[in-house]
Amino acid sequence: MVQVITAAEAAALIRSNATIAMSGFVGCANPEALSTAMEERFVNEGLPRDLTLVFCAGQGDGKDCGTNHFAHENMVKRVIGGHWNMAPRLSKLAMEEKIEAYNLPQGTLTHLFRNIAGKKPGVITKVGLHTFVDPRVEGGKLNKKTAEDVVEVIQLGGEEWLWYKPFAVDVALIRGTFADERGNISIDREAVSLEILSMAQAAKSSGGIVIAQVESMVKFGSINPKNVKVPGISVDYVVITEQNKHMQTFAEQYNPSYSGEVNLSLNTRKAMPLDARKVIARRAAMELIPKAKVNLGIGIPEGVAMVACEEGVGDSMTLTVEAGPIGGIPSGGLSFGASCNPEAIIDQPYQFDFYDGGALDLAYLGLAETDQQGNINVSKFKGRVAGCGGFINISQNAKKVVFCGTFTARGLEVEVGNGQLKINKEGANKKFLKEVEQITFSGRYAQETGQAVVYVTERAVFRLTEEGMVLTEIAPGIDLQHDILQLMDFKPLIAEDIKVMDDRIFREEKICLAELIGVK
Repeated sequence: MVQVITAAEAAALIRSNATIAMSGFVGCANPEALSTAMEERFVNEGLPRDLTLVFCAGQGDGKDCGTNHFAHENMVKRVIGGHWNMAPRLSKLAMEEKIEAYNLPQGTLTHLFRNIAGKKPGVITKVGLHTFVDPRVEGGKLNKKTAEDVVEVIQLGGEEWLWYKPFAVDVALIRGTFADERGNISIDREAVSLEILSMAQAAKSSGGIVIAQVESMVKFGSINPKNVKVPGISVDYVVITEQNKHMQTFAEQYNPSYSGEVNLSLNTRKAMPLDARKVIARRAAMELIPKAKVNLGIGIPEGVAMVACEEGVGDSMTLTVEAGPIGGIPSGGLSFGASCNPEAIIDQPYQFDFYDGGALDLAYLGLAETDQQGNINVSKFKGRVAGCGGFINISQNAKKVVFCGTFTARGLEVEVGNGQLKINKEGANKKFLKEVEQITFSGRYAQETGQAVVYVTERAVFRLTEEGMVLTEIAPGIDLQHDILQLMDFKPLIAEDIKVMDDRIFREEKICLAELIGVK
């Protein structure tokens, strides 16, 4: 029989200097009761100390939840994370040089847990080449205090690869919905499964322990064997917790459409207002192909799905989320990671196998800043760490990647209508720079692999070619010199046949997207 303990008793089991792996994707599948109990113990007793914390996706609410609970001096000495933006308290410690801090690709970390479980030599992959993760650039290190190389460049078969080194996992903190008396864990009401199985098996192969937070206990035999996500042989302790520490996401207590228990009607979704975001989403949607397999980043890229639904072609593509959902409509904000009405929910490592294998037709991702080499930075800005998350895996391996964002940031005001775009107030921050602060996407690598890369803004469209970044389209009503070139820190190549963006994009009426992309 599995041992059932309280969250406080679980926290007391964890020793100083341990390496802890914790599941979670923003708020999905996050063992909030366990991380809260660990913080309470440290505040009251000063223990455990000098932990190494490892997590794949960003975990937190941008304030106090998730990995923010570990953000105390001396509680952690090293953090290896895929995304940091949802844990500002933790990233503050990194920027103040108070902890060793690494940012590695989210998908590669999920694979690393799976390979640690099988005692394999880490992960050998091309993911991260020529980005800030490459040891010839920054090696994924976030500050000067961080010295050890956890990534190396190696040669195999005459090609360059990155080797992400393995480590031992002393404690895995995971979450499910139900546990039976033998510790078998199901995920019936969870929005995602993530890498909880790989994480648990990594801990067991390292001689560590696995603590699972669940909603309730059931009798042995109550869970269909096919629905057991983590078998009891890989679980040491179970913690049953109250609802407020077991929300399905940090925004919603429980949404049955996320876990596939009901299918909600989506016919009541409102049309997007005609603004800069919709202009970008419409032009980006024109890059769609019939039956496309797509990943949408959070923020402006989410508008592509909304436009597709407005235009009646939402069913012509399959949306995926790196957390594991396939199909349906991805959620945003603090429910990011979940999808409404998914067709399938697979483990996160396998979703990243799909991405790393080049099976995505299109990825729509954010454009925070870019440069003359076609590089993109979404991970670090003026000393603030956001992190790469799954951006590197996805952007590097999709057949085509479309970066979506406004041309300038902070204060931009535009007027859209009657087939024209007018800039009423320019944004204070330039996005087209001579050199980005950090390379999250490598234009050089994209050129080497022949990847199709498009940069879509509300006033201009660029494409990456062998010669460099080329301006191919400008919006009607926009002056090339005044509204584009003088706001760039470099001069792009300009296509000989530069076009005016389709004026339908700038009108209230639908743009006939089905006809434009060849959907019958």
